[in-house]
Formats: sequence, structure tokens, C-alpha cells
Amino acid sequence: MKKSDSTGGQPASDLIDKRITELADWRGETLSRMRKLIKDADPDIVEEWKWMGTPVWSHDGIICTGESYKSVVKLTFAKGASLKDPAKLFNSSLDGNTRRAIDIHEGEEVDSDAFKALINAAIALNTSGAKARPKRAK
Repeated sequence: MKKSDSTGGQPASDLIDKRITELADWRGETLSRMRKLIKDADPDIVEEWKWMGTPVWSHDGIICTGESYKSVVKLTFAKGASLKDPAKLFNSSLDGNTRRAIDIHEGEEVDSDAFKALINAAIALNTSGAKARPKRAK
């Protein structure tokens, strides 16, 4: 993994660790599990801390963000509308022209192989230099 961007003198990876610890419930466990899958899919992923406290994973551009809310952990893919999703992991923000998200509720599991494939597809899109091509919602 490449060096994380830092904020306020503290590395982004430390701030993400802190967020996971602060959640101290299923949301922290879920965010931690998804973070591990992201790193497993791409050891060169860069962790960032943006927008007043949002974990961001990048590789030649933003791959996804990891937000936590009261009843959901949301992974928003910056160019998700341009990605093939044969496992139908995207279940949120389906009407937009650019982004797509995966909402994970308490007790839900995400297919790890399908998720890593989605991460790799997002990386391939970023590194190709091609512009995102939105797919219209059906």
C-alpha cells in the first residue's frame, strides 16, 4: 500500500483506524471488513481522509468512499455507473449518472470476491484514462 495522505499531521490510515474504533459496533466491524477487502484487492490503494471526515480509497483517482450512518455503512463508487456489476452489489444511488453505492445494513454480508472484482474494475477504469460512461438506470 502506498503512503496515505495525511490530514492535520495525522496519516489518513490512522484517522480511518480511529473512526472504526469510535463506531464500536457492527458499523465499525463492517467498515473494517470492507477496508480489508479493498486493500486485499489492491495493495497499492491510497487511503485518504476528505470532506471533513470521510475515508476515501484512491488509485489514479477516487475508487470509493466509506461513510457510516446510524443504520447503514455506505460505500460510494465515484464512477460506479460506468462499472459492470454482474453480482448486483450496487443497491443505492442507482438513478445517478455517475456514482453508485453499496448500502450494507446490520447483519448483511457482501460477496467478497464480487466486491474485490468491482474494486479492480474501478481501478482499471481509472488507470485506462478513459472517461466514465454513465449507464442509464433501467
